[in-house]
Amino acid sequence: MNFTSVAVVGTALGTPTTRREGWEKVTGTARYAAEHTPPRCAHAWPVPATVARGRVTAVDTTAALALPGVIAVLTPFDAPRLGPTDDPQLHVLQDTVVPHHGWYVALAVADTLEAAREAAQAVRVTYETDPDTPHDVVLTVDHPGVYTPEKANGGYPAHLEQGDAATSFAASPVRVECTYKVPPLHNHPMEPHAATAHWDGGTGRLTVHDSSQGAGPVRTALASLFDLPEDSITVISEHVGGGFGSKGTPRPHVVLAVMAARHTGRPVKLALPRRHMPAVVGHRAPTLHHVRLAAREDGVLTALAHEVTTYTSRVSEFVEQAAVPARVMYAAPAHLTTHRVVALDVPTPSWMRAPGECPGMYALESAMDELADALGLDPVELRIRNEPATEPESGHPFSSRHVVDCLREGATRFGWSAHRASRRDGPLLIGTGVAAATYPVLVSPCTARAHALPDGTYVVEVNATDIGTGARTVLAQIAADALGVPLDRVTTAIGHTTLPEAPLAGGSSGTASWGWAVHDACTALIARLDRHEGPVPDGGLSASADTRAHAKQRSPYARHAFGAQFAEVQVDTVTGEVRARRLLGVFAAGRILNPLTARSQFVGGMIMGLGMALTEHSTTDPAFGDFPESDLASYHVPVHADVGDIEAHWIEEDDKHLNPAGGKGIGEIGIVGTAAAVGNAFCHATGRRLRELPLTPDRVLAVLG
Repeated sequence: MNFTSVAVVGTALGTPTTRREGWEKVTGTARYAAEHTPPRCAHAWPVPATVARGRVTAVDTTAALALPGVIAVLTPFDAPRLGPTDDPQLHVLQDTVVPHHGWYVALAVADTLEAAREAAQAVRVTYETDPDTPHDVVLTVDHPGVYTPEKANGGYPAHLEQGDAATSFAASPVRVECTYKVPPLHNHPMEPHAATAHWDGGTGRLTVHDSSQGAGPVRTALASLFDLPEDSITVISEHVGGGFGSKGTPRPHVVLAVMAARHTGRPVKLALPRRHMPAVVGHRAPTLHHVRLAAREDGVLTALAHEVTTYTSRVSEFVEQAAVPARVMYAAPAHLTTHRVVALDVPTPSWMRAPGECPGMYALESAMDELADALGLDPVELRIRNEPATEPESGHPFSSRHVVDCLREGATRFGWSAHRASRRDGPLLIGTGVAAATYPVLVSPCTARAHALPDGTYVVEVNATDIGTGARTVLAQIAADALGVPLDRVTTAIGHTTLPEAPLAGGSSGTASWGWAVHDACTALIARLDRHEGPVPDGGLSASADTRAHAKQRSPYARHAFGAQFAEVQVDTVTGEVRARRLLGVFAAGRILNPLTARSQFVGGMIMGLGMALTEHSTTDPAFGDFPESDLASYHVPVHADVGDIEAHWIEEDDKHLNPAGGKGIGEIGIVGTAAAVGNAFCHATGRRLRELPLTPDRVLAVLG
């Protein structure tokens, strides 16, 4: 669809505007889910399973219930029964099966947080395990349980082949065949998952404050689980301290809080301990990559194959779509992409920033670097030579695609040519690397409402969620431009299920989805004001919008954001430490609606990618079936000392085939190419290739000899 005729005009969009809720956050007046404390509020603490596979045969709550202040201990044998759900992970305390280590098997409720924690520790659980069928948590390419699913996440076909990749590969003069490994990774938002639930005994209404990326889906899930009409439930997610995908679907904590509140007749607050989070709120599944690239001697690809093996849980299927980016990036007459998965006794993986694209592009862009080495060709030039005219998978024209511009602009800003000679500074080896990045443009149906008030101000309402991205601010900018008024005359109301229905914050689709509805509601309001005679009445005038009809239309264009990442790293040959001296990204993501918040998103993604490259990793312990790296002391996210010079730039795109504001998602594109750029820089510095992340000192020293 061409939006030229309805594109917003004004001065608010494109202006570097500070976040509206910033003052509340830095002064501590912004209230998060666990900071709402109704009168008589009790506290809950879950009890995780200590076996990786088995069944609960008994739960002894005697010692726990004897402790001062303990109100109740819920177990699979006496917890309230729940209704149907599409997500089996939400059916907590409903049966005695333990599908993985950390699965919740009891819940302690007490007057204070300390008493609830002590009671949970006093609960004694007896398990039955079968020695003939021990737990299995180790992912291998040749696992006997590996299968090819019908679909990968996002509804993508799990297997796709165009042309004959095997024959083309064998016949090509230049070939690389590589395997890469990405470990389990954890989201770890600053605010743990938390909920405060309050039943009104007189009206039967349920009010929940939840740390969620979407209050609407939480309300829908609770309505089904507790057999309630949705209009009797209010879910509020006003301030959310990050999510990175882990809060994109309802999680067990909110179900347990509501269950405990109904059982005890008191409001209940539950904030997950950080050590519980790796097992119950999703994680990025490990992925094993097999990449084959074949090319002519001039570097033009003749075949591209990307095969991915990953795991899912026995609770529900989740298949990381890590081979999908290979269907977008490069022209080749033969393409093969496939996903294989095995169900293990592990927690269910879930969304994590740029799911699929992030691990998939690490492998693909590392392999492209290896091909450049084999050809003796500059890595930037190799990517440019394989730029497709249309999307390789579908053949659709791109709505806009400026990968080459990002590469050239980034190379100029970075000083790429001047730094292509690796160098040494005492014990430090220094090198540079590059990688491309992509992320799809997604949009979902949304509704919004706009009000004109007698004092000349406006209120825009939409049940969007601001997870730290500045959604309140950008939506106000979209509204101000659509209304043709100064920004300070617009107020936004978000994060509440009494507001017009909206999709969750995820998939870099929030601003596009919510902003489209906000724009249309404001346009409709202007039309109504034009028809209205006289001053705005005391009650104001309103208009609504629903983008369902437009958002569900299939576009004839392939719509993606793109980017290029450059890195300079130093490798200490004595300690094995790798540090990123510089990171630079250039992105093509449509119209940048707020340069200030956009730069923050790009840089934040790059820092998260830096952690993926150098410090972040988790393991599934084969003996106990758990994640030993279950807190921020053992799972190392980047801190200030880890982050050197980071620059984020963009190329302005005038894409008429997106949404009225013309923006593409920016929340995830920043992470996508970073790990590969760092890994490629390491190889350039040392002449050695590490194909398993992260690049920790032990691995570095081993490869350096």
